[in-house]
Amino acid sequence: MAPRIINGTDELKSLIGQHLGYSEWLEVTQERVNQFAEATGDHQWIHVDPERAKKESPFGGPIAHGYLTLSLGPVLMPQVVLTTGYKMGVNYGCNKVRFMSPVPVGAKLRLGVTLIGVEDIPGGIQSTYAFSFECEGAAKPSCVAEVIFRSYV
Repeated sequence: MAPRIINGTDELKSLIGQHLGYSEWLEVTQERVNQFAEATGDHQWIHVDPERAKKESPFGGPIAHGYLTLSLGPVLMPQVVLTTGYKMGVNYGCNKVRFMSPVPVGAKLRLGVTLIGVEDIPGGIQSTYAFSFECEGAAKPSCVAEVIFRSYV
């Protein structure tokens, strides 16, 4: 599935309040979870010890770190939407993040994106998106977040 191409600020502003689409499904592997644990130093057994997690975890097996789920935004967002007309963009932060249900290792995850707002800033724009990370077959999203980007012309 090709991403939606948005050409510049005027077109982006015309889409405020609209759902922009979904990414492809991405399998969350134990290898990815282990690499995230190495990068962050978070080696809690519910993430990195599959045997113990199967026996002792209320989730029935290992789960992805919540922040791993959130960090997949930059991987999945370009599958949903690409904006043109800017020299560069940066992650600016989040207004709100909630980890609502676990992402079991082996689950398939996708990102749904809604444009919440766009405002002018010196040298560019600041855009805010509602991200909804969904596990295939799950009753509710795994993570919801308001994510802010700054794009400079």
